[in-house]
Amino acid sequence: MEKEEKNKIIRSVLYPALFVGLLWIVNFLQFIFNLDFIRFGLYPRAYSGLLGIITSPLIHSSFSHLFSNSIPLLFLGAITFYFYRPIAFSVFFWVYLMSGIWLWAAGRDAYHVGASGLVYGFVTFLFFSGIFRKERSLLVLSMLVTFLYGSLVWGIFPIQPQISWESHLLGSLAGIITAYYFRKEGPQAKKIEWNEEEDDNGEWRIEQEENPANRFPPE
Repeated sequence: MEKEEKNKIIRSVLYPALFVGLLWIVNFLQFIFNLDFIRFGLYPRAYSGLLGIITSPLIHSSFSHLFSNSIPLLFLGAITFYFYRPIAFSVFFWVYLMSGIWLWAAGRDAYHVGASGLVYGFVTFLFFSGIFRKERSLLVLSMLVTFLYGSLVWGIFPIQPQISWESHLLGSLAGIITAYYFRKEGPQAKKIEWNEEEDDNGEWRIEQEENPANRFPPE
C-alpha cells in the first residue's frame, strides 16, 4: 500500500513538474540567446495575437515573474492530479484554452504573457470543486487552498496596471466553470444506503452500505 501511495504521489508531481520545466526552458532560451519572446504573447483582437492563446502562458517577462508562478503551479497542479487524477488533464486543457480565448477577446490592447491565469484557474477549481461535490476531505482541501492563496483575490481587480488582471479574472472564471462541469466526475461524496432485511427470527435488521459508485475511483 505504501508503494502504491508513493507511486501516486510521484505521478501527481510529475506532470506539473514537466510543464514548469518547459516554462524554465523557454525562459532560459530567451535569456541565453538574448531573445525577446514577448512578441509571441497574446495580443487581444489581433490575428497575430491568436498564437498567444497557446504560447503566452509559456513566456515570462523575467525570472522573478517565472518563479512567482512556478511554485503555485507545482503545488496546485500536484494537488489537482492527486485528488482529481481522472479529470486533471481535462481541467488543465480547458482552463488553458478558455482563459486564453477569453483574454484574446476581452483583454486590454497590450501583450499579455505569463502562466498566472492558470494559477488562478487551479485555485478556483480546487476551491469550488470541494463545494460543488460536498465531500468532506475535498472541502478541507478547499479551505486549505483559501488559507494559502486567498490573498490572490486582489489580483482580479485593476489595481496594478502593469499586471494582466484580466488573465487572473478570466482564469478564475474558467476554473469555476470546469469545477461545475466536472462536478459529477472524479471523487464524489460518500452516500449511505440503508437496506432493510428480515432475518431468520422474523425480525427486521438494517444494514448500512456505502454506494460503490460514489467511492473515489481507483488509481
